[in-house]
Amino acid sequence: MPFDASFESLTAFECPDWFRDAKFGIWSHWGAQSVPRYGDWYARNMYREGSDQYRYHLRTYGHPSEFGYKDLVRLWRAERFDPHELMDRFVAAGAKYFVAQAAHHDHFFNYASDVNRWNSVRMGPGKDIVALWKAAADDRGLPFGLTEHLGATFSWTAVNKGADRFGRYAGVPYDGTDPAYQDLYLDNSEYLPAEDVDVPDPWYATEPAWHEYWLAAVTEMIDKYQPDLLYTDGPLPFGEADYGPGLRAVAHLYNTSAKVHGASRAVYQQKDRRPEVSAVGVMDIERSQTRAIHPTPWQTDTSVGDWFYNVRDVYKTAGHVVELLVDIVSKNGNLLLNVPQLPDGTIDSECEQLLEDVGAWMRVCGEGIYGTRPFRVSGEGTSSVVVKGFTEDRVSWTSADFRFTRRGNTLYAFQLAWPADGRSVIRSLVDHETVTEVRLLGHGPVPFEQSYGVLTVRLPDTAPLEVANCLAITLA
Repeated sequence: MPFDASFESLTAFECPDWFRDAKFGIWSHWGAQSVPRYGDWYARNMYREGSDQYRYHLRTYGHPSEFGYKDLVRLWRAERFDPHELMDRFVAAGAKYFVAQAAHHDHFFNYASDVNRWNSVRMGPGKDIVALWKAAADDRGLPFGLTEHLGATFSWTAVNKGADRFGRYAGVPYDGTDPAYQDLYLDNSEYLPAEDVDVPDPWYATEPAWHEYWLAAVTEMIDKYQPDLLYTDGPLPFGEADYGPGLRAVAHLYNTSAKVHGASRAVYQQKDRRPEVSAVGVMDIERSQTRAIHPTPWQTDTSVGDWFYNVRDVYKTAGHVVELLVDIVSKNGNLLLNVPQLPDGTIDSECEQLLEDVGAWMRVCGEGIYGTRPFRVSGEGTSSVVVKGFTEDRVSWTSADFRFTRRGNTLYAFQLAWPADGRSVIRSLVDHETVTEVRLLGHGPVPFEQSYGVLTVRLPDTAPLEVANCLAITLA
């Protein structure tokens, strides 16, 4: 039966097995804002006098009254973009799904849009970036997703209606006030903040016409590309009333998937953590996670570094990414990882190496990741990640810290630091959980003993891997 755009209907959503089994996806958070190679939210911050990106823009391109974002998007060429070569790297790294950015807050679309002329086919690259990504993912059998960040655009872009308060350009309006470019910059001057702010308030504008525009754009994305996953950067857009724009988009996503596949296999993601809202799809948590096992599947989205390419970045290491993955999967989650792309479409050598290192770990330990489900407890030990928004500091794990997953009668125990005494001691088993065999992935069977529920495993002298070694424990 088709979904309708009501909570009663959409909370019948059940997460498809492909998503529950995949555990690890790669995201291309890439677009015209990568051109300066100076980080996320460039299209907003270039119009915030005194900000780091404003200063960079002024010194590199000129004043935003003369050289604005409309000019910057035309510099995006994507001239070395090879989605098939990149997709091979992502698959080799262990990704089981792929997600492409369709539209960011900047109001520039990465596909051939009939809704918005400011898109990558008519300007800049002259390419349908989304279609090229989808073809590469389809050729490798990867579920394909899209992200839309458009809901916040109306208030987010209002800063381009301002002017400098100091210096030689004081009082000179930025180019966002030029009516010739209103279809990019929008008629949103009433949302220009009186004082400089990092985050727009409100995040979602109240104009009904903008809500309908958002729905038309998202409907176009769904109709053109039939995504298996649709991610909204924020809460469910524009209120929680039945038959509102947000729920209409979710219903259309699921019904379109059902027409294509016979039954819906699509996943909708948004960031409202309240169960009554997140039940219409899969909860997404940006750069953070849950404290314990969540009763339904969920996802962390994060990046190797900044969201858009940033020459100032200090990247996560492969070991840090692996530790995040293990911790997240133990709690019934997936990890969606952005790998920043240069404006020409390539990735740098550091990201290439990170992908190779993650892939090498996955080839040994993927058995304990893919297709698994949570154990009774997510793990044991006193160390844990800090669950606080946008906090991802690497943890100083000890050899007493384990994270668990399970498939059938096999318990996988990831030991997050290699023990100096050569022993793994696991205390979370209960009386009826009798161990019959233990394998160290990447090595083979290892001796063990079990007494009063405590499992003690004798390890080899050398660890197979530098991080998060995994014991496959067979339970009778």
